[in-house]
Amino acid sequence: LLPPSYYSFVGGIQYTRVILCLVCQDFVQHVMHKVEHVAHPKMYRISHKPHHKFTNPKLFDAFDGSVPDTAIMILLPLFVTAHVVRDCNVWTYMAFGSSYANWLTLIHSEVTFPWEPLFRLLGLGTAADHHVHHRFFKYNFGHLFMWFDWIAGTYRSPKEVWGKEFNVGV
Repeated sequence: LLPPSYYSFVGGIQYTRVILCLVCQDFVQHVMHKVEHVAHPKMYRISHKPHHKFTNPKLFDAFDGSVPDTAIMILLPLFVTAHVVRDCNVWTYMAFGSSYANWLTLIHSEVTFPWEPLFRLLGLGTAADHHVHHRFFKYNFGHLFMWFDWIAGTYRSPKEVWGKEFNVGV
């Protein structure tokens, strides 16, 4: 299912390719996430709604999704990314996969990290950004980057929602 280069151990991590994979993955995931929410109520109920039982998600809720949700939100974007960014070696793909999986876990965390103001300024997704999505369901569909929500007009700042930085003083 993956291009032959993904099985190559030749060379080291191709950092520009890791970034391209992350951007491509998040773009496809953003689109599929929005589709799950708006395509059809029955599709949403079967696929993604079980994940939204967590309105205040915790670290381990990141990978608690149904089989259809996993196929639509993770496997399909991974497959598309592998065929768009075709020249990655195994080391690059492992660095991408590790970064991606860790980021998904961190945005479902209830913790505010010291780097989050810088990340938000750069349009990188934070736990606070994703908690806005889990609270209201119609904003912040991105996971790794908020750029696609900025473009689509679906971004809401956590400060705008709660009037303060996420969970400060809680």
